[in-house]
Amino acid sequence: MLLINKLLSAVFELLIFSLLPACWWLITARKQISFEQWIGFKAIPKEKRAKVWGWASLTSLGLLLLSIVLLKNVGTAHTAVSDFTNQGWRVLPAILVYAVLGTSLPEELLFRGFLLKRLAARFGFAIGNLIQALLFGLLHSVMFINQLGLLSALGIGWFTLLVAWLMGFINEKPAAGSIYPSWMIHALANFLTGLSVAFGLL
Repeated sequence: MLLINKLLSAVFELLIFSLLPACWWLITARKQISFEQWIGFKAIPKEKRAKVWGWASLTSLGLLLLSIVLLKNVGTAHTAVSDFTNQGWRVLPAILVYAVLGTSLPEELLFRGFLLKRLAARFGFAIGNLIQALLFGLLHSVMFINQLGLLSALGIGWFTLLVAWLMGFINEKPAAGSIYPSWMIHALANFLTGLSVAFGLL
């Protein structure tokens, strides 16, 4: 049942988060480029892959550390991984669905696949990446302000902003516009967090 719930939740999130990008593409770019290429589902240049995955691994570690700090302060009761608490290996399929298809993919489609690319096309990469990172950080501050208070929520927001900026940089510079790196970063951090909660490590 948990696996089905996580799968349905992931599909719902994907539909909601991809609605604006899909409509924008249909109106402005459908005749020029496929949606997959437009949003960033494209291969990373071979000569850049080692560098990209090195950056991605370090950023995944940073995002994982943020998740650990968050769960230590909030607990797991009101977070996306609460369903996995002390469930062990039996929830591994549900964790994989949550990590790969839930949260990470919808957020990467919207923030790094859509917002960053459109903002960068309009204002340049530096400003576009900063704006998407600010919005990403603000979203995560607002999510936790009631549970943690203003100061802690702002701290999480700033750290999340930094991670979002790094993911945008990795995607657009060494990865040549692919969103696969940030998707991997986000998914790996979520997977390791979910696994840690499932085995009572957090």
